[in-house]
Amino acid sequence: MSLLRSLSVLALLLGLALPLSACGDGGGATTSDQRPATTTAPAGGTGGGPGTAGDGATRSPVPRGAEGLDAIAVGDLPPEGQATLRLIAAGGPFPYRQDGVTFQNRERILPARGGGYYREYTVRTPGSPTRGARRIVVGRQPIERYYTADHYASFRLIVGPEHP
Repeated sequence: MSLLRSLSVLALLLGLALPLSACGDGGGATTSDQRPATTTAPAGGTGGGPGTAGDGATRSPVPRGAEGLDAIAVGDLPPEGQATLRLIAAGGPFPYRQDGVTFQNRERILPARGGGYYREYTVRTPGSPTRGARRIVVGRQPIERYYTADHYASFRLIVGPEHP
């Protein structure tokens, strides 16, 4: 079974298990923010056409991460994002001096962690005269990787191998 499918099954099971814990067993708390186990991209998005992720990438149903964020498979990242993951896995060298600096999580979209927990890396944007808006943010746990195409307005959990 593929990793993405395994994560989908796990997300589905967790989605079903949480409501059951509130059925009088006294053991579990649930939140009012129950979400379905999978989601598809909204029609339109920001900057993309129907069924796109706003950065031109077509999205299919993907599981939600434990934080309630949509997930994106490594293979569905733009090629520049995959290249950034390879650089992160290799420890550099990075093209921008800001790569590897602490990400402050001021937007509070990612799970709250102590200072210095997250690091951010630039995902090149072809044709942009600046660093652009795309980033990969990595937590201290190797599997904790997030992609933003809109300069921290939203994030997706990256699922799949450490690097493509």
